[in-house]
Amino acid sequence: MRKVYHRIIQIAGNVITVEADNVGYNDLAEVSGSRGSSLAQVIRLQDNKVSLQVFAGSRGISTNDQVRFLGHRMQVSTSENLLGRIFNGRGVPRDGRPAVNEDLVETGGPSVNPAKRIIPRNMIRTGIPMIDVFNTLVESQKLPIFSVAGEPYNRLLARIALQAEVDVIVLGGMGLKYDDYLFFRNTLDEQGALAHSVMFVHTAADPTVECLLVPDMALAVAETYALQDKRVLVLLSDMTNFADALKEIAITMEQIPSNRGYPGDLYSQLAARYEKAVDFEGSGSITILAVTTMPGDDVTHPVPDNTGYITEGQFYLKNQRIEPFGSLSRLKQLVNSKTRDDHRIIMDTMIRLYADYRETIEKQSMGFSMSEWDHKLLKYGEKFESDLMDLSVNIPLEEALDRGWQILADCIDPAESGIKTDLIKEFWPKTEEKDTADK
Repeated sequence: MRKVYHRIIQIAGNVITVEADNVGYNDLAEVSGSRGSSLAQVIRLQDNKVSLQVFAGSRGISTNDQVRFLGHRMQVSTSENLLGRIFNGRGVPRDGRPAVNEDLVETGGPSVNPAKRIIPRNMIRTGIPMIDVFNTLVESQKLPIFSVAGEPYNRLLARIALQAEVDVIVLGGMGLKYDDYLFFRNTLDEQGALAHSVMFVHTAADPTVECLLVPDMALAVAETYALQDKRVLVLLSDMTNFADALKEIAITMEQIPSNRGYPGDLYSQLAARYEKAVDFEGSGSITILAVTTMPGDDVTHPVPDNTGYITEGQFYLKNQRIEPFGSLSRLKQLVNSKTRDDHRIIMDTMIRLYADYRETIEKQSMGFSMSEWDHKLLKYGEKFESDLMDLSVNIPLEEALDRGWQILADCIDPAESGIKTDLIKEFWPKTEEKDTADK
């Protein structure tokens, strides 16, 4: 039997404080009183004073309510029955179906021992050329999607969930608008992807502490599935909301703030989640894509700034496109040499020419005269943006490479491309010869 405490010594916002012994950080407790019972989580230990964040809020709680510690952290089921289900940040079903309570594991465990990891070696195809061709997503990679409010980052995540060649999708939503939650749910359901997906969703109307639970719930489930030889893709949106929840609780606890009011352990909190990405020796993998919105489009904001030190590159979503400049997948060289012989050269050549196109745009805006080469670059840049950069483009990698060659052939001569002769002979589109046969 767990000891029951009958005296709450302080109530501050949604945080209550009791005097208790033998309690662990992040342990759960049940607070019972006249309003019923609700769960709370330990968020600070100071001598024998224990502070708990109450999930349902502190309204209606009195100082003589009972607090009973459960002796464990938040737990989540890892059963196969989770697939196709939608839960809130506490693991309570949102879809009106029964709770899943078998095969429970604790959340928030340590990251995988580096000795158990292997070097990433497989790409994850998404059908998005700006990812597959130019910044290849690699199994076990951890990448943020840097964006600003108003960009279609949730639509991009949903598209990746539908098209990524993986076994399981685990989607964690933090601070989502209800419309965005419905969009994820309906899109995955209508397109048949919900059957191999698990969703943990915290909306803006839900308790703050549940926002902090979502990544740990998603990653605990992902780790269990990965150990069952499954390729798991974890999609998180939005890690800035997660960091803001950390800041809100830190302010309530009167912690000394760091940069822009965020807690001093922001880096460690983010790293503890991102470092769950892993490729297990002889088993499955966990790959993490997480949206990080940048207030004011400021990449030096503490959340994207700390994230950049943890992850292996980033995607920049700007003007409804994945920008080729600034976007980076540091692990792409491990896999894009294994796809097709022309992958690397198409990637390098098209980005180089697109950089020249951007310079030509600047020259044109300043009134400089345009040379024949400049006109070719203008044509090239427009075709590159419409045929490959546009997020509506949905084609396999091989077709995207062929389209890249065709764009080059439509805009420049082979000798102007700077590509080796043997690759031009093999891949450059052949000009159709006029049929001279008798009619």
